[in-house]
Amino acid sequence: MGYSLTQKGFILFNLETHKFFVNRDVIFHEHIFPFHSPLTQTSPFFPSSPHIPDADFLILSPPSSASQPSFDPATTTSEPPPTPPPSSESPPPPPPSSEPPPTPPPSSAPQPSVSSPSSLPHIPSDPQPSIPTDSSLPLQQSSSSVPVSSVVPVAPRRSSRVSKHPSWLNDYVCPPHSHSLISTSYPISDFISYSHLPHSTQIFLSSTNVLLEPKSYHAAIQDPKWVQAMKEELQALESNGTWSVVSLPPGKVPIGCKWVYKIKYTASGEVERFKARLVAKGYNQKEGVDYIDTFSPVVKLVTVRCLLALASVFQWPLYQLDVYNAFLQGDLFEEVYMDLPEGFCSQGEHQVYRLQKSLYGLKQASRQWNLKLTEALLKAGYEQSKYDYSLFTMKKDKKIVIMLIYVDDLLITGNDKCLIEDLKKLLHQNFKMKDLGELKFFLGLEIMRSKEGILVNQRKYALELIEESGVGGAKPALTPLEQNLKLTSTEYDKVCHSGDSDELLIDKSIFQRLIGRLIYLTHTRPDITFVVHHLSQFMQQPKKTHLDSALRIVKYVKKNPGQGILLPSDSNYELEAFCDSDWASCPITRKSVSGFCVKLGNSLLSWKSKKQSTVARSSAEAEYRSMAVVTAELVWLNGLLQELGYERTKPIKLYCDSKAALQIAANPVFHERTKHIEIDCHFVREKIQEGLIITKYISSTEQLADIFTKALGSQQHGYLLSKLGVKDIYHPPT
Repeated sequence: MGYSLTQKGFILFNLETHKFFVNRDVIFHEHIFPFHSPLTQTSPFFPSSPHIPDADFLILSPPSSASQPSFDPATTTSEPPPTPPPSSESPPPPPPSSEPPPTPPPSSAPQPSVSSPSSLPHIPSDPQPSIPTDSSLPLQQSSSSVPVSSVVPVAPRRSSRVSKHPSWLNDYVCPPHSHSLISTSYPISDFISYSHLPHSTQIFLSSTNVLLEPKSYHAAIQDPKWVQAMKEELQALESNGTWSVVSLPPGKVPIGCKWVYKIKYTASGEVERFKARLVAKGYNQKEGVDYIDTFSPVVKLVTVRCLLALASVFQWPLYQLDVYNAFLQGDLFEEVYMDLPEGFCSQGEHQVYRLQKSLYGLKQASRQWNLKLTEALLKAGYEQSKYDYSLFTMKKDKKIVIMLIYVDDLLITGNDKCLIEDLKKLLHQNFKMKDLGELKFFLGLEIMRSKEGILVNQRKYALELIEESGVGGAKPALTPLEQNLKLTSTEYDKVCHSGDSDELLIDKSIFQRLIGRLIYLTHTRPDITFVVHHLSQFMQQPKKTHLDSALRIVKYVKKNPGQGILLPSDSNYELEAFCDSDWASCPITRKSVSGFCVKLGNSLLSWKSKKQSTVARSSAEAEYRSMAVVTAELVWLNGLLQELGYERTKPIKLYCDSKAALQIAANPVFHERTKHIEIDCHFVREKIQEGLIITKYISSTEQLADIFTKALGSQQHGYLLSKLGVKDIYHPPT
């Protein structure tokens, strides 16, 4: 009946039980037609028109042979079975694939083998084929005894002309013409548009959408550009002295390797280079033998947003640099052997690489590179942050230059061009660098700048997620999670004897991969943070309702795939925080959920949704624990911003909608409601006395953190979302 969109396998129909199921191992019997009916009057096979979700029906066209009459085995009976009427509620077809047709392989690439005609299944040439059923009759006999009125109506003649795009579209990138035949009530073009954007921005976005990166070696060798990129990568590794080819010593086990392909873009959207990277399979390394220490700091996404917010307010320039083969700079002290890469072989048996320097994929590779880069920066007089070890600064009077490090991606900004140029020269002297110009992409985040401020979004990532999830034609959801929906685990269902009809997923990796991708999307989508956190509790034994809820998030993202966080340039730079909790919301453990968000003026910097570690005995206790969590975040953010040049002139405002929690924080009173609370929670009172924070009351309807603790209705959800400072510049104008 088609291929399943949610499971790996074909949708099959059991002729005996009349039930649908999914299976991977399928044998196609193309000469057997189970829907063929004899001449005698029989009851229709389908008594009613069942609704089959996500099923693709295959329409078989009659053979075009002139020697045989047209024959449709499903409609030869005098009373054909009823066909399901067209319904507007049927699921739309899956979105067309955006992959371009494969390019012809290069001369050096192996040619795929083509099956000879003899390998095809034999088709009998008997003009009167018999159907293997209990009451099968020859074709001529059945056709002569059936009245003309009951014969299948002749299908309308279709044109054999190949449809093509008009010639004036030859200079444009267009989808295949067959895509225009696929219709859906909710096309993705209704929710994202680029027509109202500047011309330079349209060029940049179109460049990133057209080119696709191969996922395997066999796909890459079909394109000469990727073949050349792999050769250049090996030449660079050999010239760097990364390895030496040796025979594998007895008792040693080599680790594998694989190719990873990436397209590098310039600030204008043009392709800078095709990068093929050889990566070692470090998950095969053994601790104590192949590696010892592995820790390496990486910049926090909150730090990135803080720096972008300050750059937006103070009009600082933003530059991005890339290190050529960064992990190859580190020295390797362990004895590690690696297999030869795929497609490049050496003479002799059991030949392997003895690694002399670090390589991408090794567990200790990032640590060795970070140590070398940190040593060079500290030697030049730069200071390493105490609040984020991937942040380096240099201050001279009121001048400052700042650099963020995420492995081999460097982000530089500051208020003095001379200091910025000095930092670039220092990096070029010590390492082989590539200046990518103004910041456009960083860690998968699309960064756009205008007079209004800096917009950070994950448009391309969201569109890929929508396409891969198979909901490109689905109706968008108004909210990420249905209000008052209770999701439970299998252990809870066994104890309470509920959810018997909710089956476990056969392949739980589908749910796990989807949640993993949604977690990364929360870096620019605070509106889905709570529901993604909520669903991540069921990773071990996900059920069908959990997968349906995860797909609902994707449908919600489809409504605004280009939505992101706006860091306005006209904003003040005063910190304020909002905290809230949902008391005993978890039906399994009866624990509460804490949620908070921190803003620098109108710029959203940090947000979080997390289940509390202990059970709260009252709503006031749950709110007080939430205040303790956000206070810890404020202490860290205050120290980080001070290193970046932020000067706080007044206490940070902390908004809470619980008057009882506010009084507990202000008054050192121990009574029945507070005497059992851990001492570490009471540092909220200490920070109030120090003058770091000041608590304020806010009504529940205006509490921004409410969106991080529970599922809200569409009206309240949209209202709070507008207060958080999100914006979608890609939404089609109305």
